[in-house]
Amino acid sequence: MKNTIIAPSILASDFANLESESKMLNRSEADWFHIDIMDGRFVPNISFGIPVTAAINKHAQKPLDVHLMIVEPEKYLEDFKNAGAETLTVHYEACTHLHRTIGQIKELGCKAGVALNPHTPVSVLEDVIQDIDLVCVMSVNPGFGGQKFIENTYTKIEKLSALIKESNSNALIEIDGGVNMDNAPKLIKAGADVLVAGSFVFNSQNPENTIKNLKSINKTLVS
Repeated sequence: MKNTIIAPSILASDFANLESESKMLNRSEADWFHIDIMDGRFVPNISFGIPVTAAINKHAQKPLDVHLMIVEPEKYLEDFKNAGAETLTVHYEACTHLHRTIGQIKELGCKAGVALNPHTPVSVLEDVIQDIDLVCVMSVNPGFGGQKFIENTYTKIEKLSALIKESNSNALIEIDGGVNMDNAPKLIKAGADVLVAGSFVFNSQNPENTIKNLKSINKTLVS
């Protein structure tokens, strides 16, 4: 079985101690730093932007997976690339010219991701699935951490997995929202490659151990 990527979401971390939180993730078995950028327009919340991303990057020793929950993301792609982003994920719902935006991301030398809100079917990606590196399936409505997981996500992953196989695409399936030890095994079995976990990791008594437990699910499923 493939090795699941664990990407803790900085949105749920202690913003007053981003250096220590970053060092904790460096020590842990986490694979990526998931960075949620919110503008208060595309989603009903504001998180942080380019300067904070760059500050995190100074301490991060693992790839930055930057999730742009913003309108007109094409205006800020180069800035986030320069701030340290390795993967840039834009929302299907926020891009008028999605194919062009994916091309911009690739030209910057970043991996290109496309995120889908809970109400958006995977079929909208049929014409671009071969061009992207990652599909971020939102398993909650974007904008706030700590929301309840949407059960239809499992079916959505299965449909997306089928589309990827039919299209001979190499896109990874990332799940963002409400991930925990109860649903993670089922998500992996359905076809998830990347698990984003925010509140579940950072609000736990021992975040490093929580990440380790998530990372070990593959071994449990194999045995």
